[in-house]
Amino acid sequence: MTTIQNTTEINKNVSEVYAFLTDLNNHEQLMPENIYNWSSTNDEARFTIQNMAKLALRVDERSENKAIKLIPSEKAPFEVALRWELQVVEDTLTKATFIIDADLNMMMKMIASGPLQKLVDYQINKLKELLG
Repeated sequence: MTTIQNTTEINKNVSEVYAFLTDLNNHEQLMPENIYNWSSTNDEARFTIQNMAKLALRVDERSENKAIKLIPSEKAPFEVALRWELQVVEDTLTKATFIIDADLNMMMKMIASGPLQKLVDYQINKLKELLG
């Protein structure tokens, strides 16, 4: 399993960050420009990654003010899980970590790990930009 992650600190309390992340309708705001055909509900999101694949993700687990785990709701090109983990630093400071666990063979790892790291970095930076 390949793990790709990044962490940031957000100047909001953990419940505000959790409330934003737990609703998949908000995740469209975290996506880069190469994502299109977005549709979502509170629990599921569907989108197309330009020149790559269509993905459908659903919430697999929610742990209030701690974590949200997303998994594919349809067949994906490889096994993958996306996790947001939250930690209270102070009352108005939350540490947010975005983690992608992907089951990549050596060839897929060479092709996909760079774009996946860019996605993780982009979403972490976008979350900080949106929420502070």
